[in-house]
Amino acid sequence: MELVVFVLAAAMVLVGALGVILRSNPVHAALSLVLTLFGIAVMFVAQEAHFLAAVQVIVYAGAIVVLFLFVIMLLGVDRSEDIRIEPFKVQRPLAAVVGLGVIGLVAASIVASRDAIGGGSGSLDTPTSTGNGDSNIRQIAESVFGDYVVAFEVTSILLVVAVVGTVMLTRRVKSGKDKS
Repeated sequence: MELVVFVLAAAMVLVGALGVILRSNPVHAALSLVLTLFGIAVMFVAQEAHFLAAVQVIVYAGAIVVLFLFVIMLLGVDRSEDIRIEPFKVQRPLAAVVGLGVIGLVAASIVASRDAIGGGSGSLDTPTSTGNGDSNIRQIAESVFGDYVVAFEVTSILLVVAVVGTVMLTRRVKSGKDKS
């Protein structure tokens, strides 16, 4: 089972990476990057690094790619697309099948975990009863908010300056075209 998960996650990463390189539309390339980042998150889950998987999805697939899309949309995509014309005829049926699959997986996981949710077995309390359940999170928190707090703050300032610079460059170019 682990081999199957690894192969599927590796395929997600490779297909997404190829999509980032080969897509001519920058929005589609950014969405391919999301596929790559989700594949990496699946690999983290397979290695039982659940915190890193959550950070991967929230920070990278969520915040950073949204920042990329914000900048792409701010700069503007010059060609307009007609949403009535579908470039891929298989897209809608495939989306319906994938959606039904996700709904089935969520339902199966709810059914499988109803004992733990109801408090029947108490298996969720096992890691915290030994005291080692959150030691990794404590170590990461001490590193992030202790040793490397300056690096994280400088990175956040750099990202804000990049967005503000992009906005200023975009407005300056547009105002230059209007005067001509």
